[in-house]
Amino acid sequence: MRRWFQKRILPIISNDIGIDLGTANTLVYLRGRGIVVNEPSVVAVNQKTNQVVAVGEKAKQMLGRTPGHLSAVRPLVDGVVSDFEATEEMLAYLINRAQGISKKILGPRAVVGVPSGITNVEMRAVRDASLNAGAREVHIVEEPIAAALGIRLPLREAVGSMLVDIGGGTTDIAVLSLGGIVRSKNLRIAGDKLNQDIISYIRSEFKILVGEKTAEAVKMAIGSVSEGAGRQEALVRGRDLITGLPREVVLADGDIREAISQSIDTLVESVREVLETTPPEILSDIMRGGVVLVGGGAMLHGLDTLLAGWLKVPVIVADDPLTAVARGTGVILENLDLHSDMLIDHEDDFE
Repeated sequence: MRRWFQKRILPIISNDIGIDLGTANTLVYLRGRGIVVNEPSVVAVNQKTNQVVAVGEKAKQMLGRTPGHLSAVRPLVDGVVSDFEATEEMLAYLINRAQGISKKILGPRAVVGVPSGITNVEMRAVRDASLNAGAREVHIVEEPIAAALGIRLPLREAVGSMLVDIGGGTTDIAVLSLGGIVRSKNLRIAGDKLNQDIISYIRSEFKILVGEKTAEAVKMAIGSVSEGAGRQEALVRGRDLITGLPREVVLADGDIREAISQSIDTLVESVREVLETTPPEILSDIMRGGVVLVGGGAMLHGLDTLLAGWLKVPVIVADDPLTAVARGTGVILENLDLHSDMLIDHEDDFE
């Protein structure tokens, strides 16, 4: 009776949604529709009234441009909740927007992706924020598991796979087999750290102060970890630290490579460390199947070639790497009973 109710009645009165709760962007998957929301994880708050005035792209446009009474914040830092109220408001807005005209009687059942290795307190914050935002039921899944399902790796088979998820706040390095994580490492070196590296480099070398949005735009335009066919350049505007006046300078792709080189070296070394502790049988599977890159950082030019050269194994960038985790939550939602063993049984952790 319970199974019949879940399959026949619940879909009529409640939506199922998957949430990739990222430091840079949050994606929402609506069962039966696919990914319906992809917005920056930014919230703008009026400090006088304590009211949320913008969420997502509109709030991101306000970063670095707000007057005294407005504050544009990123409520997630390093993949975990740092501002509970702002996260709750952001999730409520995104959940309502995802449901749209198909909003139903009961609140949605949600599967939320989180970085591997986060603490119980951090998981509780994610769960409570999702419940307060309107979700009826919340299931937590580690992002490497969700990403592996999203890109259709043979996760349940007796075959080893390796996945590197380079997001905005964290990089998850995971070796997977038989439905679980065999070896993993979580790094605080990801897209945001590379942006900070670029800001520091421009400040040090050119004595110009630029904002995070400018650094991110330059990284996306000419960022690379290896030399391409020709020199690439980008114009950067900021404040001269000596005169205090506006100034512009031309950056080359070589400048960006130099700026992020130390962080990239740490990332490569961390992937190598995980490989070195991987069981030999799984290692042979990885040599055949390769290491798969997902997340926004996977699109950094030349990263796959650099990793392949250092690790001596094939490295592949997944199709549509930005949406891998969100698509994986959708796979879980399609058959929650089948994939329940891959979820973090969070509610029981606190009983």
